[in-house]
Amino acid sequence: MSRLQVVSGKGGTGKTTVAAALALALATEGKRTLLVEVEGRQGIAQLFETEALPYEERKIAVAPGGGEVYALAIDPELALLDYLQMFYKLGGAGRALKKLGAIDFATTIAPGVRDVLLTGKACEAVRRKDRSGRFVYDYVVMDAPPTGRITRFLNVNDEVAGLARIGPIHNQAQAVMRVLKSPETAVHLVTLLEEMPVQETADGIAELRAARLPVGRVIVNMVRPQVLDADGLELVAAVPRSSVARALSSAGLGGARRGGHAERLVDPLLAQAEEYAERYALETEQRAVLADLDVPSHELPLLAEGMDLAGLYQLARELRGQGVS
Repeated sequence: MSRLQVVSGKGGTGKTTVAAALALALATEGKRTLLVEVEGRQGIAQLFETEALPYEERKIAVAPGGGEVYALAIDPELALLDYLQMFYKLGGAGRALKKLGAIDFATTIAPGVRDVLLTGKACEAVRRKDRSGRFVYDYVVMDAPPTGRITRFLNVNDEVAGLARIGPIHNQAQAVMRVLKSPETAVHLVTLLEEMPVQETADGIAELRAARLPVGRVIVNMVRPQVLDADGLELVAAVPRSSVARALSSAGLGGARRGGHAERLVDPLLAQAEEYAERYALETEQRAVLADLDVPSHELPLLAEGMDLAGLYQLARELRGQGVS
């Protein structure tokens, strides 16, 4: 398993939830994981039911087996101050620039530099070692921008090429790209079994491959339980209404006479079965599209009671059970 796990996906697919569950799954059995947020939405804090994350690495959860999950919300302005101190020893001068608005100007007017700072902070955490020479984190999981922006976001070397062909920024971008295009990294895409998210996933994989960025896995989120299989749906479509009414009556749901309680239930039940059949056909079709992508995949269930901290741990167990370790 690659040490830098980047999670992207179309908006609304639950990529932040999947990134958090993945961090928990990877931290199981005594591992240490850093979960990184780069979009400033504080989605990680909400999922783990904790206060807003500062610009520092903070432990937010304990995984089964004693592992630990740390989290970091990267602020591009503060990351630039770190960068200026690291390479130029500006210190107080950097803080003065922030007061003048120069830091905000730099991260806004040059989005390539902003992406170098965001990805660079995550890559630094991947490479960081303690005094004994061991990696501080076994895994770093990044909750990355959506699929439509992920390739440009990760391809920071191209982004800064027109801004800095030499010097520290150029060298930093090169160092970041060495990590992002290495076996240390895997980019996972989250989708739903719906046409638009699946198409965006296919397009995203094609873009990542064209940029020679390492594609990891497809994670299908919010999969609804299977009520009937194909044979069951064929049977429902073929059975006469009168037989359905008699079956309901036999189950104690009222008489089968016309206008009775069982009779009134037939049309709503058949309509629900028809709706389920349409969804089943759509999901079968989308699974076939995903299979053609030739990428390993996992499926996570739709949680009937909604997402909370207990649900997050449940999704982590699902990932562990499907071989994510």
